[in-house]
Amino acid sequence: MLRSLFAAAIIVSLAGGSAEAARCGGDFNSFVASMSAEAQAAGVSAGVTSAAFSGITQDGAVLAFDRRQRYTFNKSFEQYVSTRVGPGRINGGRALLQRHAALLSRIEQQFGVPRQILVAIWGLESDFGKGDMGKLPVIRTLATLAHDCRRTELFQGELLAALKIVQRGDLPLRDLIGAYAGEIGQTQFLPSSYIKYGVDFDGDGHVDLRHSVADVLASTANLLHSNGFKMGQPYDEGSANFEAMREWNRAVIYRKTIGYFADRLVGQ
Repeated sequence: MLRSLFAAAIIVSLAGGSAEAARCGGDFNSFVASMSAEAQAAGVSAGVTSAAFSGITQDGAVLAFDRRQRYTFNKSFEQYVSTRVGPGRINGGRALLQRHAALLSRIEQQFGVPRQILVAIWGLESDFGKGDMGKLPVIRTLATLAHDCRRTELFQGELLAALKIVQRGDLPLRDLIGAYAGEIGQTQFLPSSYIKYGVDFDGDGHVDLRHSVADVLASTANLLHSNGFKMGQPYDEGSANFEAMREWNRAVIYRKTIGYFADRLVGQ
């Protein structure tokens, strides 16, 4: 999710953060020590940083994967959609629309994002929470990418945000598991978006985007709503809602696939 961040190389500033970024490259342990100090200056406790960085090492597989990525689509829309939206996924999504009808009604009323868009994104990102959400320790992944000098500011910001997720009590360190760029949960939020848009919709005091369907769908709706998505308006290519989905993913093909899937879910 939010692969637009990589294309734009935008860092989300975190309130109270240090004005001076840690120096990338060089000794990894020294870099981690600098990040720990920066996190504490931004309000993360010493206990959290100590636990998060204890025994941390670089992950060569993460760097190798990152250097293979181009963050572009080489397939046509027809080729891509045929691999992502089939009868099984459509039927599964329709069943979930029925199962979570009351929850989705509440989310629509509060955030003004139609249920079929939310369920389509949920299906594409993690097969409705049943698929691969990543198996990598997020702190190690982001520390590795932040130490690499290619996009150090971006990933230093994501690393600070991940530490704040733990500081807020949303997820414990043992559950802060994600994909190869630190994406977390059933709709694959980057940590900065987790902090910015995460919603505790089940009312348990935590924003849990790994286990709580209510939090996952409401947070996804909040992101789209915050970026201008309007209920009852078209979301096809060229529409204002299509543009609002750029915050989710800048790729036109991916956003067209969201809309195509959403339409199939409601029989259009």
